Amino acid sequence: MIEIRRVAVLGAGAMGSYFASRFFEEEGFETHFIARGSRKDRLNRDGLVVNGTLQRIPAIDPDEMSQPADLIIVALKHHYLPEAAPDLEYLISDETTIISVMNGLESEEYLGSIYGLEKMLYAVSVGIDALRQDNQVVYTSPGKHFFGEADNTVVSQKVKRVQEAFERAGIVYETPVDMMRMLWWKFMVNVGMNQASAVMRAPYGVFQTSPEARSLMESLMQEVVELAQASDVNLKNQDINDWYPVLDTLSPTGRTSMLQDIEAGRKTEVEMFGGKVVELGKILDIPTPFNQALVQIIQVLEQYPG
Repeated sequence: MIEIRRVAVLGAGAMGSYFASRFFEEEGFETHFIARGSRKDRLNRDGLVVNGTLQRIPAIDPDEMSQPADLIIVALKHHYLPEAAPDLEYLISDETTIISVMNGLESEEYLGSIYGLEKMLYAVSVGIDALRQDNQVVYTSPGKHFFGEADNTVVSQKVKRVQEAFERAGIVYETPVDMMRMLWWKFMVNVGMNQASAVMRAPYGVFQTSPEARSLMESLMQEVVELAQASDVNLKNQDINDWYPVLDTLSPTGRTSMLQDIEAGRKTEVEMFGGKVVELGKILDIPTPFNQALVQIIQVLEQYPG
């Protein structure tokens, strides 16, 4: 098994910065961001300050890559993926593995349609509360990161190779037997947590203490459970309750990515959260009134920030 040494990260937001910093800090890895133009220049000029430590993780133009990457981590907002995905072309060899820690259910299939599903592993990150402001990245909880093939009853060599790299980098991970269930569980959490926090402008602490906030979040999640069950995914109502121990580990002042987008006047990922729920509800003939309502509210907030 060839050891992972060259790690490339596409996306320098909070999640991408977390992964890049972990690999960059450890000996034995060559770590860089994939970036172009002014974004590349800014990353190289300013560096990143991660939990108070300045890190000068190099950013390289994809057209100037001299060697392929062993591991590529994709950490973008979903609306940037179609434009950015071609930047991976020169980084991929027969030995390259791609992990997407993007939100939603579709990024693996999208990237796999371009570079081959055999290059992909499914992945979700849970319980990390990283925030990025300018070149400052702060997190109090590094969370746990789940990855693997769709079915890990027998763990593949590709998965074992990434497990070994995560261990060397000090990244807490788990490889569930049923990765598709885990993917839907994280989707359920995002649909409830991100959207409810965005419309109420509420940090994690509100959901740790307010029955009313929890009720809205759970109603959004319940619609995902019903869709999952209709799609032969083993998600249950108990899985909603299983989110609370994770929620309680997060900083009360921490904010979801969608709330951060709303506060900054940026486009959100509502189409891949509530929008996807509404789309699947129509296909499966399952009502999704809570998600339908929040999609409309968030779309208005995007048009009229402030």
